[in-house]
Amino acid sequence: MSSGGSVGLAQGAALYVAAVLGTGILVLPALAASAAGPGSIIAVLALIVLSVPLAGTFAALAARYPDAGGVATFVRRALGPTPARMAGYWFFFGVSVGTPVVALLGAEYIVAVLGVDPGLAFVIAPALLVPPFVLNLFGLRFSGRVQLVLSGLLVAIVVGVVVVAAPATDARNFAPLLPHGWAGVGVAVSLFVWAFAGWEAVTHIAGEFRRPRRTIPLATAIAIVVVGACYLGLQLVTVGVLGDRSGSSAVPLLDLVAATAPAWGRWAVASVAGVVALGVLNAYVAAFAKLGASLGRDGDLPRMLGAGAESGGTPRRALGLVAVLAAVYYAAMVMTGGALTPFILIHTSDMVAVYALGVVAAVRLLPRFGAGWWLAVVSVVLVAGLVALAGVTLVVPAVLAVAAVAVGLVRSARGARHARRV
Repeated sequence: MSSGGSVGLAQGAALYVAAVLGTGILVLPALAASAAGPGSIIAVLALIVLSVPLAGTFAALAARYPDAGGVATFVRRALGPTPARMAGYWFFFGVSVGTPVVALLGAEYIVAVLGVDPGLAFVIAPALLVPPFVLNLFGLRFSGRVQLVLSGLLVAIVVGVVVVAAPATDARNFAPLLPHGWAGVGVAVSLFVWAFAGWEAVTHIAGEFRRPRRTIPLATAIAIVVVGACYLGLQLVTVGVLGDRSGSSAVPLLDLVAATAPAWGRWAVASVAGVVALGVLNAYVAAFAKLGASLGRDGDLPRMLGAGAESGGTPRRALGLVAVLAAVYYAAMVMTGGALTPFILIHTSDMVAVYALGVVAAVRLLPRFGAGWWLAVVSVVLVAGLVALAGVTLVVPAVLAVAAVAVGLVRSARGARHARRV
């Protein structure tokens, strides 16, 4: 068990907060309030509770098996090389589709808040992509410290928005509690599922943690509390301040602070968008690069990419491939006129597929009837619901699964030919 990594408790918690809190804070509280009214607060509380099994499951796995392969490593141990290759491809090629989405979401929010030409979002988005790649060239020892600052700024700004907006709260906006019935709460829950996703991302850098068996569970617990508190606070003020106007604005955070901080609120909200985008990208780029290196190490991608998969290593070659993928995906997004929905669906469907194999692997790997095992059992049920919700969008993971099987068959054929020559 590696214990000489560079990521300590504070940096680890910051990485988790960035990976999970994400761009959802920019729009989801308002959308959920529009769907369920005050009942959206119940939805947030429910998701905080429901996120515990999933977060705990991946924390238990990462603490026990810290490796750059993350979920793919867990699946390889439990289910074999082909399912592991599937999980790796889903995250590396599928979930990474969300990289330019995060950049463009942040850029569009900045442009809307500042009231400048919307076309500038396509210029700002690539600029937001550059710093995370540059930071990760220097390894997690450096980028982890930057992440601590970014996550600290993000939480401070969210707290600031809540504190500033709170005086404008109108108690009448909290009644009736369920204006759209429990069905509205269900819609809000489905929205917030994606807000509380991301626990699997940090598993790819678990090998960089100091004393992972102790640090990873504690970092996860801190992140659950911080993320939950941020979303709960934002939901309370969103309902209390915006009421029926929730969901009607492209920049709901600005609406929250406009009444009480018109002078500097616009700049504060633009800062939130920028910090969110940079923080999320920094955490995910590190995860994609480490996974790419592990796939090269295991022969599922060209072996030249394997450099840096080891604990303490900097996977610069894999980072280069991640940059190429981000550029290709961003170009495709520009060609579609900035349509985010198809890319978000690809991202989320692949994430659900990764979760599905990951929680099944957890049931097989974790000590039976232990705390982690019970969390995994509960997670299997929860993820089954996510798979059902994903529906036809699972076609992309299915295509990548076929590619993973094909790569396995080619490798087997090459191995057989080599054996005959010997």
